[in-house]
Amino acid sequence: MDAEFTISVEAASDAKVLIISVAARMAGMHPQTLRQYDRLGLVQAGRATGGGRRYSARDVALLREVQRLSQEVGVNLAGIKRIIGLEQLVAELQDRVSELEGALAEAYQRVAEYEAGTYPRADLVPINQVSNALVVWRPRRSS
Repeated sequence: MDAEFTISVEAASDAKVLIISVAARMAGMHPQTLRQYDRLGLVQAGRATGGGRRYSARDVALLREVQRLSQEVGVNLAGIKRIIGLEQLVAELQDRVSELEGALAEAYQRVAEYEAGTYPRADLVPINQVSNALVVWRPRRSS
């Protein structure tokens, strides 16, 4: 997917408020095409209490991308479904990497504070405690 599509999808709303006829008109498709894409799992519509399909602005942008991939690039619907799935996986992995980078930055900050002597030591296990305990070891006698 190109950068322009990614940016427009990220800015789009996720609210499932558009009825199928409006979403189809906005995407430049027939409502039956949207029903077929929903059955195939390409663009999953939300459902109203009466069972009618509801689409978001993000769904409409995705419908346009499906149409572009199909008509301009020549990708079949199975390929488009795979592309969409991989794009979603990439987005999830990017979010996870961001979370892990934040956790790593916090860990580096704590190490720096500890090394500088400014780390609050209440949650650390004391490492320099002197013990007067005597440990006696006696080997077992073999029977």
